[in-house]
Amino acid sequence: MSLVAISASCVARRGNASLLAGLLVLATLWLGPLRSLSQTAFSPHMMLHLGIVVVAAPLIGFGLAIYIPQMIDFGTALSRCLLATLFETVIIWGWHVPLLHDAAARSTSLFVLEQASFLVAGLAVWTAALTARSRETAPAAAIALFLTFTHMTMFGLILTLAPMLLYDPHLCRGAFGLDRLQDQHLGGVLMAVGGGLPYLLGTGWALSIMLTKKPDRSDARK
Repeated sequence: MSLVAISASCVARRGNASLLAGLLVLATLWLGPLRSLSQTAFSPHMMLHLGIVVVAAPLIGFGLAIYIPQMIDFGTALSRCLLATLFETVIIWGWHVPLLHDAAARSTSLFVLEQASFLVAGLAVWTAALTARSRETAPAAAIALFLTFTHMTMFGLILTLAPMLLYDPHLCRGAFGLDRLQDQHLGGVLMAVGGGLPYLLGTGWALSIMLTKKPDRSDARK
């Protein structure tokens, strides 16, 4: 077997393992206690949300990206990455508007829709970034991931610094021995740190591709 075939086989195995790991994370999150706790307290909601978008989504996204052709044109990569980031931003901020957040906590069907849309939004960003991993397109991934880091951290800070409860007190009753406002603040810290850091690390990964990958022969001739 040629080295190219061996390398491709190894990449496929890693992709399949990542995909399986992501699906196992999803199953664990959905079957565990966070699903019920998140409908009556804010920090468990945030733990469930972050488990989906920054743990399960990148694992599944890596597994899927193995089978998706890499983008080779910077303009195309930038437009797709920015559209994915915009979509993810609308989904994350939209579902955390108090009216929608409270409605999802009251309705099982809306709750399922909320969590499913978090997964789709996370997959959109990660698959776009992971298919823009050439030296030419990595800047698009870096821009998109940094913008996602920025808005996740910003929203987390808003929740952390808010002097009042933003959501229905009957639906955000506190958890882990914390009162309602402390629970909301904990959710904000989780969002700012746990929600932002993976995207910042992803930005660093994309920048490392830009700085360390050698240009291909066509670039060298220009």
